[in-house]
Amino acid sequence: MATAANLPPATAPEAEAVAGPALRTGKAAGIPRARKGRSNREARAKLSVPLTALMWIIAAVYALPLLWFLLSSFKPGSELFSYPLSMIPREWTFQGFVDAWERVDFARYFLNTATVAIVTTVLTVFFSASTGYALAKYNNAGTRLFFVCILATTMLPTEVILNPTFSVIRDLGLYNSLAGIIVPSVITATGVFMFRQFFLTVPDDLLHSARIDGAGELAIFFRIMLPLSRPILFTLAIFSFQWRWNDYIWPLIVLNDPKWYTLQVALRSIVGAENIDWAVLLGASVISIVPLVLVFSVFQKYVLNADVSAGLKD
Repeated sequence: MATAANLPPATAPEAEAVAGPALRTGKAAGIPRARKGRSNREARAKLSVPLTALMWIIAAVYALPLLWFLLSSFKPGSELFSYPLSMIPREWTFQGFVDAWERVDFARYFLNTATVAIVTTVLTVFFSASTGYALAKYNNAGTRLFFVCILATTMLPTEVILNPTFSVIRDLGLYNSLAGIIVPSVITATGVFMFRQFFLTVPDDLLHSARIDGAGELAIFFRIMLPLSRPILFTLAIFSFQWRWNDYIWPLIVLNDPKWYTLQVALRSIVGAENIDWAVLLGASVISIVPLVLVFSVFQKYVLNADVSAGLKD
């Protein structure tokens, strides 16, 4: 009896005769699919060229005023409005930066602004996270109504609440102090909304597992929820720092003593009634944006997607 080992090997024509229909079918199906894939790639490549060019044009339109502003800070005052205008300084100078630092008591105003921005940012992130966690994971009619009231505050223009907010700050004895700037800015509806929406995506099974293991509510919040919300935390921290650093209207209303002025209010003092020292103003403005650029450059890499399923088993 012949076995598979004793059978003679199939010749090439015989193998092609046996597998021919399958090979022909595969080739017939594969060739159009390959051509279709190549055509799709070619179409995307052709479309990406004008889209990329359009993005570069838009970026150049937005970057041109900023570049002009930065380069103008290195020009002497006599060159800022000389005709014809030129973007590149004909004479490079750092005198505007030196005069801004010495003439405006920049160190004091810089410290005041940094204190307000850092303290407010830390408190804003903490209270927004804790409020968002409570609104997301403790569901009842009271919390839902409270969340609606928080969102309703975003529908009011800032000018509407300036008068009542100022009255509260004055009655609390916080007028003409840095605390008067910090306290009203601690809770923001935007921060509460961001954290609540993120915590809603965290599975409740993760919290149940932690409670079964004996973790208390504070431990769950600080050791599980806050680490998971790190992208939202750093995003809100960047925004909050930027908001408080650039805030002008509220510090202008609350602060009366020049020793407590923030940087933006102090920069306004450079602008005179009749003449403006543009070289000093430009130098001071460039110095004032350096912390914002540094904060964003350091923390923007942490704004990543979080793994909310960490610690769970299927």
